[in-house]
Amino acid sequence: MAKYGKKAQEKVEKVMHERKHGELKSGSGKKVTSKKQAIAIGLSEARREGGKVPKKKNCCKKKQVRKLPKKAAKKASPKKAAKKEKS
Repeated sequence: MAKYGKKAQEKVEKVMHERKHGELKSGSGKKVTSKKQAIAIGLSEARREGGKVPKKKNCCKKKQVRKLPKKAAKKASPKKAAKKEKS
């Protein structure tokens, strides 16, 4: 079964044509010269219009590290200091 639908193919084709002719611009208004960026723009437009496109990968999200409260961190440090003084 195909991953991408006909609408997605047409959008990417149109966007690549615009990029080749220097007409494609990103959200900030700058010209797009990268093929990868042009494809990403085409797929996002197809997604917005309801085309068959797989969901975005969340590769760039960072996992949240659970931090200890400051009180617990302060209690732990004097114990280490006391052990060093004994030896």
